[in-house]
Amino acid sequence: MKSHATDMTTGSPVGHIIRVALPALVGNIFQQIYNLADSIIVGRFVGANALAAVGATASITFLFFALCNGIASGGGIVVSQYYGAHEDDKVKNCIINTGLVMLMIPLLFGIIGYFCAPALLTLMSTPAEILPDAVLYIRCMCVGLLFVSLYNYVAGMLRALGDSRSPLYFLILSTVINVVLDIVLVYFLKMGVRGAAYATVLAQFISVVSCSLYAMKTNPYFRFRKKDFNISGAMLYKILHLGVPMSLQFAMIAVSGMAVQRVANSYGTLVVAAFTATNRIEQLIHQPYTTLGMSIATYCGQNFGAKKYDRVLAGYKKGLLIMACLSVVMIAVMQFFGDNIMRLFVSDPQVVSLGAAGLRITSLFYLVLGLIYVVRGVLTGIGDAFFALLNGFVEVLGRFTVPLIITQYMGSGAIGIWIASGIVWFLSGTTAWLRFITYTADLFGRKPHPVQWMRRGHSTF
Repeated sequence: MKSHATDMTTGSPVGHIIRVALPALVGNIFQQIYNLADSIIVGRFVGANALAAVGATASITFLFFALCNGIASGGGIVVSQYYGAHEDDKVKNCIINTGLVMLMIPLLFGIIGYFCAPALLTLMSTPAEILPDAVLYIRCMCVGLLFVSLYNYVAGMLRALGDSRSPLYFLILSTVINVVLDIVLVYFLKMGVRGAAYATVLAQFISVVSCSLYAMKTNPYFRFRKKDFNISGAMLYKILHLGVPMSLQFAMIAVSGMAVQRVANSYGTLVVAAFTATNRIEQLIHQPYTTLGMSIATYCGQNFGAKKYDRVLAGYKKGLLIMACLSVVMIAVMQFFGDNIMRLFVSDPQVVSLGAAGLRITSLFYLVLGLIYVVRGVLTGIGDAFFALLNGFVEVLGRFTVPLIITQYMGSGAIGIWIASGIVWFLSGTTAWLRFITYTADLFGRKPHPVQWMRRGHSTF
């Protein structure tokens, strides 16, 4: 069974991390093209108001996606640890139990989001002229929540086993379909925001169906026997023990994003359009860090399960080096080509100028942003459930307070929204690093932390 996945407990740490991260990076970039295609095509062919309507929904849809995908991430870490410990039956049982949860949660939150969309958007001070389109778009995203959550679940299980290539091909196919449908529905059929939403939901459906069928046909871990269909309370506890804190972390980040969106909304449609465009760009910037963190989590999970702690430390150090190289390149791109990138989304010179200035500011903080993902990958891989809540709390506290302080009390105006984002990344990065050096003290042979890590639930076994 091992021939169908990757054993990361031997061999080069850098090689393993990159081999898993690169296909996942390509996949995540293509997944981001869903949002980029919607934003670019709507912004260029419909107008700034339509772009603002799509962007005004981003933090709310991310909230519902986050609540679902945190569970899938927790299940993936448990799978990687069992795989590293060579417990194949438990790997399959974990996949099934995670799947059960991933069927129920998206349905619940999709229904809640569909009916609560108008109230949530109004609470965020969404400008009245874009409110109807924003409600329409977010409701379509709630319908597609089940599809995108199930795709991320299947892809997450495959990546936990070291196979990040299989989901990629189907994601590329569905992304191409999404772009084609965007052009047809928005440009040719003049369906506006509704067309962009329909295109995204259909593409997500194609992605999950194709990836699931392929996994069941080709990967022996997805060929279940009757005995594998055991709904285990102990297994569900292990999945939720990691997954719920991660969901809450992502949810807190989403709620904090809603707070920043509310500040942006208060400055009017032009600022919302610029904020939307820079958010879409920064979602793309996050992808190398995200995939690096996921790869490190899988690598550390397998080696922690195999009790090879020296390899966990090596993965952390190599991850920092890779992250630093990525950050230098992306900083240069944003500093010198921010205006050109903004023009992909919108032609309005005021929106372009404001968005480009925002990108130049936030890019100065990419190193601390990358640090968050590297540390998160290591701590998640070795089973630190508390870190997710801690980091999420810092994110929420920062995003609820710093933007208001910068924009209103320090008089920076709208540009303070982007200054505040960088400051929050710095606060989160510092907190993540402090948690890392204390939590892993015994594991890596440094000065012991007063509270022994094994007593704090360090392992999920």
